[in-house]
Amino acid sequence: MGIGSLLKRLLLVLLGLQAVTIAVISIIDAVRKRHRPQSAFPRTEPADAKIGDDRVTVYAYGEDLYADMLAAIRAARHRVLFESFIWKGDAVGQSFKDALVEAADRGVQVYVIYDGFANLVVPRSFKRFPDSLQVLEYPAFAPGWRFFDVRRYGRDHRKILVVDDEVGFVGGYNIGALYATQWRDTHVRVDGPSAWGLKNAFVDFWNLHRQAHHRVLRDVGASAWEARIRVHRNIPRQQVFPIRGMYLEAIDRAQHHIYLTQAYFIPDSEILGSLLAAARRGVDVRLLVPAVSNHVVADWLSRGFYSTLLRGGVRILLYENAMVHAKTTTIDGQWSTVGTANIDRLSLTGNYEVNAEFYSPELARQMEAVFAADSANARELSPADWAERPVVAKFSETVLAPLRPLL
Repeated sequence: MGIGSLLKRLLLVLLGLQAVTIAVISIIDAVRKRHRPQSAFPRTEPADAKIGDDRVTVYAYGEDLYADMLAAIRAARHRVLFESFIWKGDAVGQSFKDALVEAADRGVQVYVIYDGFANLVVPRSFKRFPDSLQVLEYPAFAPGWRFFDVRRYGRDHRKILVVDDEVGFVGGYNIGALYATQWRDTHVRVDGPSAWGLKNAFVDFWNLHRQAHHRVLRDVGASAWEARIRVHRNIPRQQVFPIRGMYLEAIDRAQHHIYLTQAYFIPDSEILGSLLAAARRGVDVRLLVPAVSNHVVADWLSRGFYSTLLRGGVRILLYENAMVHAKTTTIDGQWSTVGTANIDRLSLTGNYEVNAEFYSPELARQMEAVFAADSANARELSPADWAERPVVAKFSETVLAPLRPLL
């Protein structure tokens, strides 16, 4: 048997093992979720921070966020820009649809973007809108020759709302009843001139992907510059991915602590290395992730890093009894980010994403308070406990490790 044939057989064996492993863990996870009780988690009230001429509000509970988003839409006078990765066709989703239609009926310009692939299971009837709204469905699959362009395969994973160019929302919350009370996520609201950054992100995406029947959105530029608030956007079609660089620079600057919350943590070697280097120089690095997320394969790929992280001095906190979907970090009581990007390949070098970056001790205090509340609902994973996990678990982590670059 030649070396080529042997390698092919080994590859087929690995693929087979991966397929069987994924099937088994998926079945076990589905059975466990049916019997896993959903319990309440600590609820942090919305809190404000003043940054120059802007007021930034941190939301850590879906009902609080949705109430303010809907109020902003209902109070709109001129224009509403609404973008969501997932938009459920349930009661919460319908309340947003109704508010947007009502705004358009009273003469407000309403622009809507949603991801076609993420909403394939949403009833077709829910995705029908009156002509008074401008609606862009980011296609599930690139049409024609674009099917072969890898730059067209990033999903629109962003969640943005901008009202009258004065109020902007961004963060991890999709739209749906599940997220209102059962998931822990984080969003921010920006009131003031820095809402322009979110407006500009929406406008650029719209003009880049609009079809012939869509209006062109104009933007005359920012009315003010606030260096302490910046909006970063990943744009796969243009091969622009600044969010990863933002994280690397902030982690490298850390001197005292890094509090990182991630729904799906599958870092590349550079981000992993930066976190370990920070821990080596004495930084208190804490990673908070769901004990069990809604994507079991992502959980297992993430767990493959736990041994390295724990050996390197990183503390791992497992959030219990609810899905934590937040994508946030706060560092040294000064710097924070809230957005849509997970620390994985899909978010950092694949999808359309948007993160707001803040340099503000006042906002950092709000973010640290949220992290403390989340930590109270988490158990810390000790190196001893992790070392005692079953051999089957260690085997599964090894088998699935080659899939990390795909996610």
